[in-house]
Amino acid sequence: MMEKSVSVAVLLTVHNRKNETLRCLSCLYSQESQLIYSLSVFMTDDGCTDGTIEAVRDKFHDVRIVKGDGSLFWNRGMLKAWEAASTEKSYDYYIWLNDDTIIKPQTMFCLLEAAILKNNKAIIVGATYSMDGKYATYGGRTKSGTIPLESDTLTKVSYFNGNIVLIPSAVFDKIGMLDSYFSHSKGDFDYGMRASKAGFEIFQVGKYLGYCDLHSRIDKWCDPNIPFKKRWKMLHLPNGMPPHETFYLNRRHYGILSAVFHFCTVYIRCFLPSLWNRRNRKYLQRK
Repeated sequence: MMEKSVSVAVLLTVHNRKNETLRCLSCLYSQESQLIYSLSVFMTDDGCTDGTIEAVRDKFHDVRIVKGDGSLFWNRGMLKAWEAASTEKSYDYYIWLNDDTIIKPQTMFCLLEAAILKNNKAIIVGATYSMDGKYATYGGRTKSGTIPLESDTLTKVSYFNGNIVLIPSAVFDKIGMLDSYFSHSKGDFDYGMRASKAGFEIFQVGKYLGYCDLHSRIDKWCDPNIPFKKRWKMLHLPNGMPPHETFYLNRRHYGILSAVFHFCTVYIRCFLPSLWNRRNRKYLQRK
């Protein structure tokens, strides 16, 4: 266990989800932990217009607000918060936290305890249930892409979703931050894969640490109920499935053949969503 206080920087990026953001911060500042740590929160305001920032300033005076312009989305918003934190000082740990995620009271303790157990040289991930607690939604990912079931021990994973993630300074010093090439998604997957290639292990905490619903049963860019012209436009939005980012990710980690295959697959899913989605009926009918 820690004998002295350690410094923790929690990173968030937000855009017009006032109630969710306040709920998330309330859970964060209400943590129960036997470990001693100093907490600093860096939150990117990516163009909020719904009063989120005013409410945060009113209720959580210590949160550092990092100004965005509404075009950053998740990956670049998190990167901006991370840049602000690392510029201020060298923290012992950096924790990624999504503002739509409800963390349990022992989350900080579980993350820090796991990090210490692995000598502060491994990435620690917290998994989430759906709000009704019926199924896993986000967390660590095995090589096959599945989220490990709850257990009494840490589970080794290959990469992860960025909802609840602890990055020790040893990892940060070698890997750096998120890759700015990615706009919204994929940056978290890429970071985990880069860390694995660099020799760092990634573990999911045995017990799930929070709740967060999936955003949609199916992405709009491959929804057969949406007209093709609109699907095409949504495909290329930052929060769609930008083909060039898919190509970049796969080429970096799996090679040119995989990159070309997945680049083409993205377009096939947009052109022929009904055909593709029949192969994923189990997922679509999960709710």
